[in-house]
Amino acid sequence: MKPVAILQHETSQGPGVLLDHLRQRGICCALIAPCDEGSAPLHAHDYCGIVVLGSNHGANEQLRWIEQEHCLLQSALAGGVPVLGHCFGAQMLARAMGARVWRNPCANIGWSRVWVTPHAQARMDLPAQATLFNWHYDTFEIPQGATRTMYGSHCLNKGFVHGPHWAFQGHLEVTAQSVRNWCDEGEPELREAGGPAVQTRAQILAQLPMHINQLHQIAERTYSAWTAQLQRPRLFFMPKWGEARLALA
Repeated sequence: MKPVAILQHETSQGPGVLLDHLRQRGICCALIAPCDEGSAPLHAHDYCGIVVLGSNHGANEQLRWIEQEHCLLQSALAGGVPVLGHCFGAQMLARAMGARVWRNPCANIGWSRVWVTPHAQARMDLPAQATLFNWHYDTFEIPQGATRTMYGSHCLNKGFVHGPHWAFQGHLEVTAQSVRNWCDEGEPELREAGGPAVQTRAQILAQLPMHINQLHQIAERTYSAWTAQLQRPRLFFMPKWGEARLALA
């Protein structure tokens, strides 16, 4: 089976529980750091899936590795390779599909409630409401042909699906420790940021175990539904010859 490419851009924004989910299912991964390496893969056919994580950069920045990620996602869209975008990754997927990415009216930092559309409830086995972890300033429009999956009070477009390609303007993958690390790293940012959708460090860390437990339940359902789309090898039995043959699911 080809690996899932995981594009990680920041040390504090790793794959978290998504990596655990993939490993538990025997799905191999290729961790790639485009921001550090200054480049990204261009061809999606080398992978069975593409995951794009968050970044301190913006999807519209004119950087070589960002443009290469743009090409990679367009390759995935053309070749039907499933894409899973988190935050910056969601914005990159929207942009690759021809949608606009721009500054949201206010910053979204901390825990916030989102509403899940009936379509997403059915496809991802999700409840009607969920609480996500956020740390973003930009937003995207829903690409042509895609369907909104989540929406929030201070950011309308919190997610979309287009076939096997899924985007979330938030973070399903975080762990309790990664949230603490992110708050440590972003402490100056938290002091400067303001607005109706920005929480303080104390507010973010309050009831952290409860928030993380609920988020992991949402993440497990979502990741299970997304990974079910990946092309995976399986064995099938040929009764006539009594041989096991390898096929692609």
